[in-house]
Amino acid sequence: MREMKILSPTAILGYGFPEESLNNGFKNNPDVIGLDAGSSDPGPYYLGEGKPFVPRNAVKRDLELIIPRAFKRKIPVIIGTAGGSGAKAHVEWCLEIIKEIAKKHKIHPKIAIIYADMDKTFLKKKLKQGAIKPLACAPKITSQVIDNSNNIVAQMGVDPIIKALDHGIDIVLGGRCYDPAVFAALPIKNGFDPGLAVHLGKIVECAAIAATPGSGKDCVLGIIKENSFVLKVLSNKRRFTVDSVAAHTLYEKSDPYTLPGPGGYLDLLNTKFTQITPSSVEVSGSKFVYAKKYTLKIEGTALIGYRTISVCGVRDDIMKKQIDSILAVIKKETMKQFPGKGNYLGFHIYGKDGVMADLEPQKKITSHELGIVIEAIAATQNDANTLCGFARSSMLHYGYPHRISTAGNLAFPFSPSDASVGKVHKFSIYHIVEVDDPVKIFETKYIKI
Repeated sequence: MREMKILSPTAILGYGFPEESLNNGFKNNPDVIGLDAGSSDPGPYYLGEGKPFVPRNAVKRDLELIIPRAFKRKIPVIIGTAGGSGAKAHVEWCLEIIKEIAKKHKIHPKIAIIYADMDKTFLKKKLKQGAIKPLACAPKITSQVIDNSNNIVAQMGVDPIIKALDHGIDIVLGGRCYDPAVFAALPIKNGFDPGLAVHLGKIVECAAIAATPGSGKDCVLGIIKENSFVLKVLSNKRRFTVDSVAAHTLYEKSDPYTLPGPGGYLDLLNTKFTQITPSSVEVSGSKFVYAKKYTLKIEGTALIGYRTISVCGVRDDIMKKQIDSILAVIKKETMKQFPGKGNYLGFHIYGKDGVMADLEPQKKITSHELGIVIEAIAATQNDANTLCGFARSSMLHYGYPHRISTAGNLAFPFSPSDASVGKVHKFSIYHIVEVDDPVKIFETKYIKI
């Protein structure tokens, strides 16, 4: 029976993995190694600034353990969302690391570089055609929003990766990518069922997070067959179970049966999960339904100002009981003194609702202390510093009702108490765009080191 083996070393490139697990992966003679290298989870800053959110040395460590061995065994390595956010700056950053590794190990891989950056003129044309639609909670998009966005990328599907693999490539280095695509591309190219391939990619893109106990820092193997795929752990510390695989299928999804992606969606209505060994699970029945119009998710960011924060603690029970009213007064007074356009002042109150804010169902404060992060955003760093400093000093000495203390209300773990964090970005674009050709829209170049 025909099958193909897909090795996933880690949940995100740079997160790491045990060398023993990687060795076990290579012993299984994989046909391809897939590496999801990024995510939008860390927020818009990294896309906006073109910076990675994983340390360079960590990424180089992972790649240096993988690329030389894969090259010598003629196993293609496919990297998606290079550099963390997948814009051109991130891709070039990752390419430099690969070049250093190639030089050190005296290898000469052929590399396909697929950029995910979107042309603004193209997007504004699509906007006029009504071919851009918002995702849930996405901001309104206009031509001005497109012009004011700094980096705009699209999540590529399997199509440009398949085209690159047609050129006998050793490494595919991709910009922003639909996470399962780097794992599904070669199986689909070789005639395996797209539904099974994409579903397999959906599971192994997070590597051992889908196993139990879960970990983003361990390797797993996916084996696709004609009518199913099998998930196999590469460490005796973990195992795949029906529950862990089924649960991860729902990871980051709002619908248990329909999982949208580039060019269509996964139909999981008839999917079956079967425990075939104590540590392996077989999955069957997943189908990919092609859409009438091919769409891609686009992500864009815009600079909105500069941020300053101050971290402090409250231990006084009297102040704790009045914290909402106290902060309301502090905010009102501060904004009255510094009413600059776009100025923002907020408070993250840990021990109360610092994680969920207004969505927190537990309204009663039960902790003996509160941790508060004062956050100020303004048009310049100096203005943000001023806003935060004024709020912090006002809060420190505010005379709330029934106060017993005569000095400071706050405890500061750090000196200086205020930290200038720098530029603040927002997701200005989080939409779906219709495209005529899912390959040509992505610029691709081929090099040999």
